[in-house]
Amino acid sequence: MTTATTIMRQHLIDPEICIRCNTCEETCPVDAISHDSRNYVVDAAKCKLCYNCISPCPTGAIDSWRNMPAEKAYPLAEQLLWDSLPGQVALDEAAEVGAGDTAAALPDDVERIAAVSTAGQGGVAPPPWSAAHPYVNLYGIHAPAVATVSGNFRLTAEDASSDIRHIVLDFGNASFPVLEGQTIGILAPGLDAHGKPHHVRLYSVASPRDGERPRYNNLSLTVKRVTADHEGNAVSGVASNYLCDLKKGDKVNVVGPYGTSFLMPNHPGSNLLMICTGTGSAPMRAMTERRRRKSAPAEDGKLMLFFGARTAAELPYFGPLTRLPKEFIDINLAFSRVPGQPRQYVQDLIRGRAEDVVRLLKDENTYLYLCGLKGMEKGVDEAFADICSRNGLDWKAVQAGLLQQGRYHVETY
Repeated sequence: MTTATTIMRQHLIDPEICIRCNTCEETCPVDAISHDSRNYVVDAAKCKLCYNCISPCPTGAIDSWRNMPAEKAYPLAEQLLWDSLPGQVALDEAAEVGAGDTAAALPDDVERIAAVSTAGQGGVAPPPWSAAHPYVNLYGIHAPAVATVSGNFRLTAEDASSDIRHIVLDFGNASFPVLEGQTIGILAPGLDAHGKPHHVRLYSVASPRDGERPRYNNLSLTVKRVTADHEGNAVSGVASNYLCDLKKGDKVNVVGPYGTSFLMPNHPGSNLLMICTGTGSAPMRAMTERRRRKSAPAEDGKLMLFFGARTAAELPYFGPLTRLPKEFIDINLAFSRVPGQPRQYVQDLIRGRAEDVVRLLKDENTYLYLCGLKGMEKGVDEAFADICSRNGLDWKAVQAGLLQQGRYHVETY
């Protein structure tokens, strides 16, 4: 008597192209995805094949599958040691798959495509309807683009606790098109503690689509030198220190670009409501500069910016920001560590500008962007809930509508 073998479609993550951005783990509704210092992995016992993690992944590493006998599914301990995906297992042709197992096997890509189409309901918005078409994954870790450093400038005061740099990369003859809101990956030289090349580190592009210098094949990054982790423990960020120490003329290996959602609208009359802290200002600078350079700015809607830092000396682009005309952009700066003054955060300023913010939220041409440390999300969310409640709106309903319409975009780290 032949024993029926259940064939499962096991969801895996390709360690060769995964850039460890944590998007998949944050998106998974059943906590099936986890990671260590080396790999991101999927627990076959928890994964429900909901596909919520597929669309947000910038590289496609998450879209990896193997048909496996259920009793031989790859365990987490084995996945954590992989440097590359194993090949497809040759299944025993004599194995029988019971009729009740066809859903688990999921052999039909039509089912998969239908599931992916609803992935945005998990909290990742589609791009604005009028956004330009983004190019992604043009260069990978095995064949990166080589850029030349054409500038490395400190943005924060010399005595500030944060060393934040504006770094300009020139791509020469290599085609590396980017849009405002996209990210690139940096391959730092050297090996990690396991003797493997360092993982890719992602950085948001800080320049508009026509380059840091218009009509030149270049782009800029906003990079903070990492000397401590989120808990204040001393660490030396591999990629950030590498980038901050670069000199003019140095060569850098770059992969990407990445990002198909956090993009700006292109249609006339669109408003941008931007909220950021620290280096989260990079995509906001790119979008603002794109608007500033346009030949017909009168056709554009409002720009409103809430920008937080510890002090003015630690605020990237403080000088250029303060020189922008008020009729061009409505700037609100929050400083949390100014001696002799109460601590102020971006959510405080949002509450202070409730009437104007609600007016923008009610406008179907408003697109909201949030970028910075992950800790800011809760405070900003509560501020929106407060001001909506005081103005007869349900923030959760408003937020859900914004997400569905591609008008609410979040990138935190």
